[in-house]
Amino acid sequence: MKNAAAVDRAVSAWVSLAPEIRTGILMFSATGTLAGMHTVIRYLSESIHPFEIAFFRSFFGMLVLSPFIFKNGKNAFRTEQPLLNLIRGVTSLFAMLSWFYGLSVIELAKATALSFTNTMFGALAAVWFLKERMLLKRWLAVLTGFSGMLIILRPGLIEVSNGSMTVLFSAFCWGIGMVLVKKLTETDGIVSIILWFTLLTTVSTFPFAASVWVWPEPEDYFWLLLMGFLGSIGHLAAVSGFKIADASSVMPMDFIRLVWISLFGFLFFGEIPELWTIIGAAVILSGSGLLMIPSIPSKS
Repeated sequence: MKNAAAVDRAVSAWVSLAPEIRTGILMFSATGTLAGMHTVIRYLSESIHPFEIAFFRSFFGMLVLSPFIFKNGKNAFRTEQPLLNLIRGVTSLFAMLSWFYGLSVIELAKATALSFTNTMFGALAAVWFLKERMLLKRWLAVLTGFSGMLIILRPGLIEVSNGSMTVLFSAFCWGIGMVLVKKLTETDGIVSIILWFTLLTTVSTFPFAASVWVWPEPEDYFWLLLMGFLGSIGHLAAVSGFKIADASSVMPMDFIRLVWISLFGFLFFGEIPELWTIIGAAVILSGSGLLMIPSIPSKS
């Protein structure tokens, strides 16, 4: 009884917080756990192909989420938008494969900074999927984000690697996926959204993993399980943030991930972010900040 009362008090205290504060806490937690997952991916990619890592991320993530299935049965997968979940599964497949590959070949901070262009792509996708208007601030945000991307890549001055282009493609897919998540939260529960994502990516990544399969070393299974745990917890926190606030308000908070990943990259791999990476990320951030400026109501 005491434990139940303590849980009720904690839930009441959480609900009493302003939506902005709850979203901030959730996104701070999500970015930290996801940055940890990305660090584990980089470590594992030294001996395991990224496609196989992507499969294990979803497979072990499904195991972490299995208590929800045991408790609720098929109701855990209840959805009002099965087609949208399927579309998100396709975009997530390409996003995961390209992202995991990118993490294995370029610096963690650079990959993360380039991934922030998902906000730019998401702003464009929101016009199509959420029927949001393409206001001036949205155009400015996209152009500013594109400028930040060019600062990081510096095409013509240095060679643009395949890894960087792969990360950009991943950001494009994630940007669409983030908007689809916001659309799904209008009708579906958070657990259902996560379960469909994890199930679809587990099934769809397996053929790619099978084509490059090598059995992990015994100690690797700990890291693979940790990766699945961090990914599922981070995903739950991020989707919860999207459930509470508008997509345009939540997406810029993803930039906290650069702080986490820069710290982890330095501590575990001795990587120090390039000045151009930091400047470019700041420019992209400023573009994303434009999305948070309230629109002036139309006089009609």
